[in-house]
Amino acid sequence: MPSFDPLKNYEKTRDEIGFVSRKEATLNDYKRIGFKSGLEVHQQLKTKSKLFCRCPAGIYHDHDDYDAEVIRHMRPTLSEMGVYDGTALMEFKTRKEITYRINNETACTYEVDDTPPFPIDPEALEIAIRIALAAKMNVVGEVHITRKQYLDGSIPTGFQRSAIISVEGELQLKNKKVRLIQLSLEEDSCREVSDIGHKRIYKTDRLGMPLIETVTYPDCLTPDELAEAAEYIRFLNRSTGEVRTGIGAAREDVNVSCEGGSRVEMKGVAHIKWIPELSHNEAFRQYALLNIRGRLQKMIADPSAWSVKTREITEAETQYHFAPVRAALDRGERVIALNLPGCRGILSHFTQPGHVFADEISDRLKVIACIEKPNMIHSEDIGPVNFNSLFPEVAIWLSAAPDDAQIIVWGPDEDIPTAIETVEERIRLALEGVPNETRKTFEDGTTIFERVLPGRDRMYPDTDSQPIPVTTEMLERLGRDMPVDVSLRFRQMKDWGIPEDTWHYLLSKNLVQLIERIGDELGFDHREVGILIGHRFRSLEGRGRVAEGFNYERLYDLFAFLKKEKLLPPVARLMLPGVVSSPQPDFAAILAATGFNPLPMKEIKSQVEVLGKKFTEISCNGHREAAVNWVMGQLHMNAIGTVRLSEVRKEVEGILEQTEQQL
Repeated sequence: MPSFDPLKNYEKTRDEIGFVSRKEATLNDYKRIGFKSGLEVHQQLKTKSKLFCRCPAGIYHDHDDYDAEVIRHMRPTLSEMGVYDGTALMEFKTRKEITYRINNETACTYEVDDTPPFPIDPEALEIAIRIALAAKMNVVGEVHITRKQYLDGSIPTGFQRSAIISVEGELQLKNKKVRLIQLSLEEDSCREVSDIGHKRIYKTDRLGMPLIETVTYPDCLTPDELAEAAEYIRFLNRSTGEVRTGIGAAREDVNVSCEGGSRVEMKGVAHIKWIPELSHNEAFRQYALLNIRGRLQKMIADPSAWSVKTREITEAETQYHFAPVRAALDRGERVIALNLPGCRGILSHFTQPGHVFADEISDRLKVIACIEKPNMIHSEDIGPVNFNSLFPEVAIWLSAAPDDAQIIVWGPDEDIPTAIETVEERIRLALEGVPNETRKTFEDGTTIFERVLPGRDRMYPDTDSQPIPVTTEMLERLGRDMPVDVSLRFRQMKDWGIPEDTWHYLLSKNLVQLIERIGDELGFDHREVGILIGHRFRSLEGRGRVAEGFNYERLYDLFAFLKKEKLLPPVARLMLPGVVSSPQPDFAAILAATGFNPLPMKEIKSQVEVLGKKFTEISCNGHREAAVNWVMGQLHMNAIGTVRLSEVRKEVEGILEQTEQQL
């Protein structure tokens, strides 16, 4: 058998598909692979109650803070059409025991389906309609509550109540428009605590909280467009001031495909800044899987007849007791060697940075067979400890052909049949191309298999809830005082001259309207206010200098105080640390503590000549520029709040010039 270098194969296949890093990628690279993507943006609403019960929303508990546990197991049932959902079948294979930890303060019997739903929370419904109107979408004439199957166990009832609020709209990005499919109002799911082996644990404090889901068409043709669309939706939602913020309050599901691939959903992306790298790598992962399909179809003449060959490695087969095999046997687990006909070069085929196709198999063994990693070794290992040099004997033992590959898996006896089935199924899926699936995301831009993508027919009417008419009066009332369009906010900040490096922060915190009010109502320069908030205040907030429960409205109060005292905006910079760190700030006391001692221009001018002479006495540097800078430093705290420093500098330069001429 000719020698085979898995590392070289990894590099060769990476080059074969023309993989480029995110930083190196151009528009032509995305056109070449047919990049296409869309978003599902979930945003919690700032309501007092949950959506279909009257438990409080927005209260979270520690992992060990619960009053009761409910344990459930997933069982698939036939739909009205007489078919099983693929996700339900996959979850059933896992034999998961799902535990829900319940706190009496935030949960009730509704959440385990022992109590019918209350009428939909009116506050949540009105917020959702306002956001739909802000997005210029077509609001439905009647809101119908439906049930959407949730098959991963994150909702105890097995379904989520959801309602379409509006359809069809568009976002105006910098250089293109992205169409919106719909906006829905629905219940949030549980928070996952852990998922190890056959046990998955959830907390129910977040369960049932109202959130909206904004869904776009797959109109984004580059990762940057995708991130821009996500930011736009985020800014739009926050512009209403009626959504929650903080960790977990907003989450993006990113749907990605390449030409010839299929829709893959990257679930629950925690940060928008992750989106470009994740979507880039996912599109190329699919492109790699299509290359794998082409290779397999050449090597496997009859896919329908393809199957794996297995042999068990027992205590007697000591020649195959490699370190992980020996460890598994010592734990009392079963160890199985599998021969994969026609798969040589596939296991070490590049899929995403640092990952190969063998990882696709290992991920599914963890999720479906519930065998924690490490759960396998293979004949094309390229890791720091590779075992491929030990596999020639395994290949002979399995009667392998030269074009075959081998895998050794281990796990508890009851999980081995599922493990063998999972390996075989993943190779068969590779023969077809790119499987529809949901993937878990990581900060480094890579993903792992999470579950099979649910089928289309998982929504049906909720017979416990009546339709809700949306009246013209309701639309007119909710349509008043709408937030300014995000694209117009960008234009405003540009016209005001606010630096671009502040725009993202100001929009994400919904502070542009505050800057507008301070400028329009109090008469301060928008640019100065924007710089102070976007740079100085942002820095203090980022360093944790802001008091708990700080309300941005206090910034308005600060400028109102300056106007009352007839002081200029630079004084706000001096006062800001004290203002934001104090729960109940006394503006006058904070101002006094800064050492600020304002003087009128007449008195400032009278000091300049004296300070100029003093400078010549204490400095050997006689340059006028140095003298001007030193004098300005001495006068800074006297002039900063009553006279523009540019005016003071002009006076200082003139007086010192006259003094030099007299000397």
